[in-house]
Amino acid sequence: MAHPLRDKLRAGAQVVTVEIDPPRGADASRMLTQVDCLKGRADAVNVADSPMANLRMAPIAAAYLIQRELGVETIFHLTCRDRNLLGLQAELLGAAALGVRNLLALTGDHPGRGNHPTASGVFDLDVSGLVGLAKRLNDGRDHTGNELEGGADFLVGVVCNPCAPDRELELAKLGSKVRAGAHFVQTQPVFDLERLKPFAESAARLGVPILYGVLPLARYRSARYLREQAGMVIPDRILEQVEAGGREAGLEIALGLAAKLRELGQGLHVFPYRDFELAWSLLERLRAG
Repeated sequence: MAHPLRDKLRAGAQVVTVEIDPPRGADASRMLTQVDCLKGRADAVNVADSPMANLRMAPIAAAYLIQRELGVETIFHLTCRDRNLLGLQAELLGAAALGVRNLLALTGDHPGRGNHPTASGVFDLDVSGLVGLAKRLNDGRDHTGNELEGGADFLVGVVCNPCAPDRELELAKLGSKVRAGAHFVQTQPVFDLERLKPFAESAARLGVPILYGVLPLARYRSARYLREQAGMVIPDRILEQVEAGGREAGLEIALGLAAKLRELGQGLHVFPYRDFELAWSLLERLRAG
């Protein structure tokens, strides 16, 4: 079975992935229109799993629709938040049967911060446990060691925050995920290259491809929110540039960061953050060289 993303990562090729949110309802047409615009500009599309704990279409179903209708490879997110150990295995086996074989393992935002605050968080496993579970399914056995009627073939990714306040702790957590069986890493958005470099040097020794996150800033207000409320490390000079130049400045900043980040990792992971057109412009400029 063809597995283009895995083949590119194994070959050391530069890749670009883009994150999208699945629909808020059962109508997938808007999502499919957006993804159709990404054909030829991204190697794979990430499909989030009810991000910020807000209800969305199940990511495996959305990823399957994208692959079936558009032929675009996907990476579905799967969180430890919503499913117990039995449910996680059932979801993964269903994904494998549908040919949705690229997985990003995540903890998941706590339900209390989303639009269903009375929902229960499960968290039977942590991320390293979920990665190990996918590895066992790849080996043709379930969590308890029972042999399956056909194993899986997952390419398993994990996330990290390369500008986290405690660099050593973040590296230790990432190392645990890699030892559990992770095949690649996608990071949170990066805006401070000086702060990134010590992390990047250490993370490179783990021996797995790393795709560094790029988020084009469309508005000063959004940039302030991301720094002050979401905890992203965004230097003052970048805030000042976006305040003075708006979307065009945000695009130029993202392009400059992307060039440097490609030198440190094996590609980029692009976050549209409420402005798909700006992310599309970034991808166009990246494709043009």
